[in-house]
Amino acid sequence: MNKKKLKVLSVVIAFALCFPLHFLYDKFPNFITSIFAPVNESIWEHMKILFGSIILSGVIQKIIILVKKENVNNICFSNFIGALTSIPIFLIMFLPIYYTIGENMFVAITIMLITIIIAEIISYKIMNKQNLNLEKATIVFVIAVYIIFTTLTYYPIKNNIFMDPKTKSYGIPQETKND
Repeated sequence: MNKKKLKVLSVVIAFALCFPLHFLYDKFPNFITSIFAPVNESIWEHMKILFGSIILSGVIQKIIILVKKENVNNICFSNFIGALTSIPIFLIMFLPIYYTIGENMFVAITIMLITIIIAEIISYKIMNKQNLNLEKATIVFVIAVYIIFTTLTYYPIKNNIFMDPKTKSYGIPQETKND
């Protein structure tokens, strides 16, 4: 499978993964799912969906490459950079619209798809570079990002991006904390 086809497949997989990731914590409210899925409807918590779907798609890409015994440079690192850059890309596109017209699910989903496409283009560019020898370090980078996500889930900053617009609360919903 050539790299372009792999990246197109990755866009489809990452976008499809957004939907189950969105509801993961609602279905299974516990510490583990709070690391990977949004615990409320805040903008920040939804960045876990974006990051996680691209990372999981990257894992699937890595498996495809291993099974097909292809030689692809920087596959893990490129997907990490794509996932990481997706967060500011999404926020730059989404926030002006959100603060102008408010919440609109169609707009949010469309921007999420556009962001995933841009992230995969960035990842593709990094895959085509000379081997950067950062594949093994990538796992440490991913863990560091999830530590940040988890910290900000349990100790959110009192800022509009971290506030659930429905409940006007931050972090883990109170009814979940008491269960």
